[in-house]
Amino acid sequence: MLEALSPQPADALLGLIKLYNADPRADKIDLGVGVYRTSTGETPVFRAIKAAEARLVETQDSKSYLGPDGDMGFVHALIPYIFGAGFDRARVEGMQAPGGTGAVRLAVEVAKRAGVRRILMGVPSWPNHAQIVAAAGIELVTFGHVTPEGTADLDALKTALGQAGPGDCVMLHGCCHNPSGVDYTEAQWDEIAPLLASRNVLPLLDLAYQGLGAGMEADAYGLRRVLGAVPEALVAYSCDKNFGLYRDRVGAFYAVTSDAEALNRAMTNGASIARASWSMPPDHGAAAVRIILGDAALTAMWLSELDDMRDRMRQVRDRLAAAQHVGPIAMAPLGIQNGLFSILPLTPAQILALRDKHGIYMAGSGRINIAGLTTGNIEQFIEALRTVAA
Repeated sequence: MLEALSPQPADALLGLIKLYNADPRADKIDLGVGVYRTSTGETPVFRAIKAAEARLVETQDSKSYLGPDGDMGFVHALIPYIFGAGFDRARVEGMQAPGGTGAVRLAVEVAKRAGVRRILMGVPSWPNHAQIVAAAGIELVTFGHVTPEGTADLDALKTALGQAGPGDCVMLHGCCHNPSGVDYTEAQWDEIAPLLASRNVLPLLDLAYQGLGAGMEADAYGLRRVLGAVPEALVAYSCDKNFGLYRDRVGAFYAVTSDAEALNRAMTNGASIARASWSMPPDHGAAAVRIILGDAALTAMWLSELDDMRDRMRQVRDRLAAAQHVGPIAMAPLGIQNGLFSILPLTPAQILALRDKHGIYMAGSGRINIAGLTTGNIEQFIEALRTVAA
């Protein structure tokens, strides 16, 4: 029967990794893989994580099952950071998921069980968003997210919502939009929140990069503004980036409702889906996060490391923006964008030329990982870009 399967195309980014690794050039630059890198090109384990893991090794007395909900101490410790200290705790409950991907998949499946028939989503978006929606068998309706000037297209969202209603879900990036780096401003979120409430749609907020944009509080503004206006929403959260736990797959799914009965229904359905999907999530990374958030000194260490990450990426963005124009490419918008990613308006031929002639690797969409640039290679990148864009 397996002979009846059709081969599927390889993931383009994984193929890019293989090409980069095989390139012998010492000055090659990897702007494709979406992980944070230091100024020396490393993706280290956070010092706070190392300390928490050491404590975990000494104190953990069992590897017994936790159940499909995962580490609820971890789940609850995140709530003040995501929803704010003053949020009505009776409105929200969550469960652990295997990474942000698992959290998004769980949210989409819960939405489907709740009767969602369509999911509205701005494009470009993280490619796995569309794949998850398709795998769940829900119709995807897209609208433009970025204006030609490199800002968030609020009018496109308004138009999409104008045609939406009950049975529709709207997926929005909470901050540090992947892949564009283009976020809604606080003023735009102030318009979006009541609009979502008036259209009676279900918001699904993907908060995968909190702390990497303008700070933990500022990066939660949009999510909190929406949750203050709507009666219910779903939230997918990732600790893979802001705790550097990529391979440990640390995420959480939250439901926000207006009453306890609806919240119980949402969470029991979430547990049922999780049991049939992964049974229970991996524990180690979540346990380390729980330890950090339960210790003031470790929390301060983690937040300081997060500040350093954000500052470094802001320095890279400022240098790119200072280039103003590289050929016809306007670089200034990169300075007001947030997070790990931005998209450069390059043709496939230009992207190939950057790779073949200059050893610069990026996604075929023109998405670049800002953290792949350092003081040692950023001028090389700008000059290479100038060469192919001329």
